[in-house]
Amino acid sequence: MAVSEDLVVFVRDALARGQSRQQIADALQKAGWTREQTQAALRAFAEIDFPVPVPRAHPYLSAREAFMYLVLFGTLYTSAYSLGSLLFDLINVRFPDPADSTNFLGAPEYLRASIRWAISALVVAFPVFAYTAWLTSRAIDRDPTKRASKIRRWLTYWTLFVSSGVLIGDVTTLVYNLLGGEATFRFMLKVVVVALIAGTAFTYYLRDLRSEEVEAQT
Repeated sequence: MAVSEDLVVFVRDALARGQSRQQIADALQKAGWTREQTQAALRAFAEIDFPVPVPRAHPYLSAREAFMYLVLFGTLYTSAYSLGSLLFDLINVRFPDPADSTNFLGAPEYLRASIRWAISALVVAFPVFAYTAWLTSRAIDRDPTKRASKIRRWLTYWTLFVSSGVLIGDVTTLVYNLLGGEATFRFMLKVVVVALIAGTAFTYYLRDLRSEEVEAQT
């Protein structure tokens, strides 16, 4: 979160005068500053033994970092979509819709082509995603300040937004079909597929953000 410059200056001067972090936090909260604002200002300075307050290093956005995260999340979306498409096609093959006349003529060839395309996309995109995730994770382990990367946080929150939207749409579609009495077994399987893929992405990245917040507070 953005921190007021006046607040940071106050914390720096208070630390320089020998005030403890708890005393500073108590004074700021009495003055009306929120706990989040106070903690953010205190985290701007490292807890090390030195005569004057030492500011923490701020992460910067490089073109290479932006490229890595765009590839990471781009291949994540491609892998998730391709996996869902592949599972949908397999469900259609195993449980064909008897009311759809194209099942007898056009659908089999279309499904085969769709399955080939989904497998091809997974074979290419998922290894790139796994390798890029490993590279970014290793970079963060070497330099923990990279965890606060702005593009990483923006893309993470965007992923949470997309996955939550997919989950809401998935549940809405389920309720709509249940109310209309059209919830077939084939339809229910597709609902489960969407919920598992979107729910896994949402849970993973939400947990990642929460662990990041816990680490920042310690």
